[in-house]
Amino acid sequence: MPAMPTTPTPAATATPLANQLLIALPSLANTNFSRSVALVCQHDGDGAMAIIVNRASEYTLGEVFGQMGVEGGGEALRTQVVLAGGPVHPERGFVLHDGGMRWDSTLEIAQRLFLTTSRDILEAMARGEGPEHAIVALGCAGWGAGQLEHELTDNDWLTAPSDTELLFALPLEARWHAAAGLIGVDFAHLADYAGHA
Repeated sequence: MPAMPTTPTPAATATPLANQLLIALPSLANTNFSRSVALVCQHDGDGAMAIIVNRASEYTLGEVFGQMGVEGGGEALRTQVVLAGGPVHPERGFVLHDGGMRWDSTLEIAQRLFLTTSRDILEAMARGEGPEHAIVALGCAGWGAGQLEHELTDNDWLTAPSDTELLFALPLEARWHAAAGLIGVDFAHLADYAGHA
C-alpha cells in the first residue's frame, strides 16, 4: 500500500513549465490523462514530473493513515479523498501543500507551494500540525527528456498559471473547465468537444 518515496531531486535548471497547470485538450485520448489537470512540479533537461489534481483515487486519507500506521486525524481529515496523481509510482504518496519546507523531503515548486514525499508531513497532519492547505496524491505523471515539449507541440495540452483556489478549494469535477477558464478557454465551444457531456 502507500509508501512515501525518496527525496525528489531539485531541478537544477528549472524551466517556465514548473508551477504551470497542464490541461488536457478534449482530443487527448490517452485514458491516463483524458480531461485531466496536472500541476508540473519539476521540469528540466531530463524531463518533467507532475501531479494530476482533478482525479480521485479509491482511497481516503484515513485509509492511507491506517496502512501507514499513522494515528489521529479528525473526521474531516480522515474522510478527505486521496487523489490519483498519475500512472507512475501509484504506490507512493505525494503531498502538495503550502506552509513552508520544514519537512524531511520537500521540493519548492513556487513561493508558498511545495511537494513533500516524507512521512513526517502526514504525521503532522494527523496531529493537527500540518500545513493549512494540503492535498495528498498517490502516484505522479512523468515525461522523459523533451517528451512533454513534444506533446505541447502536438497540442495535447494547454498550459495555465498555477492557481491556489483551483488546487486546494474547487471540487475535483469543476477543475478541468476552471483551469481552461484561467486562460479564457471554454471547452464547450471547441469543435471536437461538441456533443460530449
